[in-house]
Amino acid sequence: MKVLLLRDVYKLGLAGEVKKVANGYGRNFLFPRKLAVPATAGAMKQAEAIREAAAKIREQENLEKASLSEKLAGLVLSFSANASEKGRLFGSVTHQMIANQIAEKTGEDVDRRSIIGSAIRDLGVHNLSVRLTADLLPEVTVVVHREDEDADTYLNAVEEVEEVVEAVEEAVEEVADAVEEAVDDATGAEEA
Repeated sequence: MKVLLLRDVYKLGLAGEVKKVANGYGRNFLFPRKLAVPATAGAMKQAEAIREAAAKIREQENLEKASLSEKLAGLVLSFSANASEKGRLFGSVTHQMIANQIAEKTGEDVDRRSIIGSAIRDLGVHNLSVRLTADLLPEVTVVVHREDEDADTYLNAVEEVEEVVEAVEEAVEEVADAVEEAVDDATGAEEA
């Protein structure tokens, strides 16, 4: 079934686009929520107007949520939890817990369903995206640590690993340059 989207639908498309969807998805989800209409000839005439109106709404939403996006971009959330010796949590850090802590730290409410990713079930540092609008997806860093440990330990370990990775990448580039130079010298000597 082809439908014309009236509003932006996450993981499907933007308003004004024509998409092919399963019959049940269209009838049972999109149509009752007024997210889409069947893509008839009459509806297609309105597609451009819907696209333009949606672009204006999307631009307005982006302006409204830009400050929240900046607040969330560098935000580090810390959770203490009970965990096994292998680092597996007894329970999980849920999206609701993350949304509550975002609200505490920023003073802005974020819907738990806008946090992208699965619930966290392991110790460590995790990066999750928060879908504010179709265009704004800031990343939040979530640190999950044992109750008797400090969150900074995990953050420092991640920073050290990132430094090592950068050093290795630089070394690989230097070796690649040296190999390329040696190959050029060897081919130049053969030609002479």
